[in-house]
Amino acid sequence: MLATLALHLPDEAATLAFGARLARTLEPGLVIHLSGELGAGKTTLARGVVAALGHRGKVKSPTYTLVELYPLSSIDLYHFDFFRLRNPDEWQDAGFRDHFGTHAVCLVEWPERAGTHAPAADLLVRLASGGTGGRDATLAALSERGRACIDRLRAGGDLPPA
Repeated sequence: MLATLALHLPDEAATLAFGARLARTLEPGLVIHLSGELGAGKTTLARGVVAALGHRGKVKSPTYTLVELYPLSSIDLYHFDFFRLRNPDEWQDAGFRDHFGTHAVCLVEWPERAGTHAPAADLLVRLASGGTGGRDATLAALSERGRACIDRLRAGGDLPPA
């Protein structure tokens, strides 16, 4: 692991705001895995990212569609949710590999449901219910690109404490 960052997000507004901060660190080709139990805030964080990148419409959870594409002015962003995959081979059969590459950013909820088929993450974001309310977020860089994201987050300052 190249770098980590831990912070506490006291409410939904803080989660959306952190998503907006994260959006400013993204570059095409980045793969971000979003991890956490149901209701941990993965989709809320994704909404903050997508809105900050300029999407003005509704940002819906791709739980039933498995993927939503947001063609934005600066990048294409794919938001995946693999919660409903019954087995990892469904990922491969759906042709999702074509969406991953140097041209887009991919946010992936429930990546473990795709098994070894899903591309490795550059950045892992774990969300969990905080002991005093809100959510605890832990970011782990798993590549140099992920480390660069964490470095840019830190350089931006004004992060909520862990």
